[in-house]
Amino acid sequence: MNVTIRRIVASALAGVGLFVSQGAFAGEIMHLNSGLILPANLPFSEAVRVGNTIYLSGQIGNKPGTLELAPGGIAAETKQVMENIKTTLEAHKLTLDNVVKCTVILANMVDWPVFNQVYATFFKEGRYPARSAFGSSGLALGAKAEVECVAVAID
Repeated sequence: MNVTIRRIVASALAGVGLFVSQGAFAGEIMHLNSGLILPANLPFSEAVRVGNTIYLSGQIGNKPGTLELAPGGIAAETKQVMENIKTTLEAHKLTLDNVVKCTVILANMVDWPVFNQVYATFFKEGRYPARSAFGSSGLALGAKAEVECVAVAID
């Protein structure tokens, strides 16, 4: 291996070491379940925290504590999805301001404009998380929308 390549590799490895030493991967894995949104018998955690990063499971527009979707179509389901995410974050001492990335899954991409109208009201204008959106051939319980998020705790 020539000297230039060795320096690049050494620099990359040093950067990784610095990243780890600053706590990005430090601490235990914490499985978070408030019991406020999802029934307790489901085989996943509502969120998992690793260091300062919190990974939220996908939320659909179910009424809290039930597997019943909010009635009223995509707008009502989107509002409930976002309320569920907000409640989950608050249960773990976070807010929507902590959200850095969302993934949106829609049962029908024709609902994208209505979804966006409701979604945008939950964030401060100009401070939206990074986001991906895609269509699906079906979501749990026949939901029209599902959103999963990644949040960062600023301790």
